[in-house]
Order: sequence, then structure tokens, then C-alpha cells
Amino acid sequence: MLTSRPTRRDAFEAFVRGAEPRLRQALSATLGSDRGREATADALAYAWENWDRVSAMANPVGYLYVTGRDRGRRANRTRLVTLLPIEQPRIPWIEPGLVDSLQELAERQRTVVVLLYCFEWSMSEVADMLGVTKSTVQKHATRGIETLRRRLGVEI
Repeated sequence: MLTSRPTRRDAFEAFVRGAEPRLRQALSATLGSDRGREATADALAYAWENWDRVSAMANPVGYLYVTGRDRGRRANRTRLVTLLPIEQPRIPWIEPGLVDSLQELAERQRTVVVLLYCFEWSMSEVADMLGVTKSTVQKHATRGIETLRRRLGVEI
């Protein structure tokens, strides 16, 4: 009985199934929902074109995050970051100023806060995606949350 070896395309498709949702979430947290989706598509197209090199990397998703982020920044430097609208049935109430305050955070702080608290990623997952240490993620999360609390007038 002959068993077929996975093809280059099979390996890439399996990679995309596992990596695309997380890559899209991370790029959307950084660039906004529209640009994040575009940057994800660009990064995955790059991965296909360079699959032999990308598939051999220790952290291909982190590499593609940086690739997509850089391409997304260059694509249109003048557009503001727009985050996904909040679905009211899922969340009954949200602070009206939260979205604007999130958009005003420094990029790295916004990315970390959204991935940790909106998408419920672990610190290790965020650190791996961004290519930083967990302590750096913690620092950005703490500073981002403190800034949000200050801007929204929230006391703990």
C-alpha cells in the first residue's frame, strides 16, 4: 500500500488553518480590524512565496506578525486604527470611551491589552507572537491598563 507524503501545499494549508486566526487577531489588535485582515493576507501570501524558509523558522507566526505589521504600516500611514465593533448581545454594557481610549494607547500597549483582555491570550502566547519576554508583555499590559484607567477616570 502506498502512502502519500504531504505536499508543500498540504503543509502550508495545515499551517494556515492553525496560524491564521491568531495572526489575524494580533494584527487587528495592532493595526485595526480592516488593516489587520489585509496585513494577515499579505503576510500569508509572503509565507506561501517563501514557504521553504518560513516553514523552517522556530517561530514562523511571530515572523509573519512582524512582516504583516510592517507591510500594514507602510500600506497607509494616514488611516486611524479602527477596532471591531462590540456586539451588544455578547457584552451588555461597555464603557463608551473605551474604544477611543484604546485607540490612543501606544501601539505595543494597545496590542498587548487587546490580546490579553479581549482575546484572552496568555502572557506566553502574546510574548511568543510579539517576540518579546513575558516580563515585557506584563510591563506593557500594566502601563496600558493604568493609562486606560486614568483616561476613563476609573479607580480601583
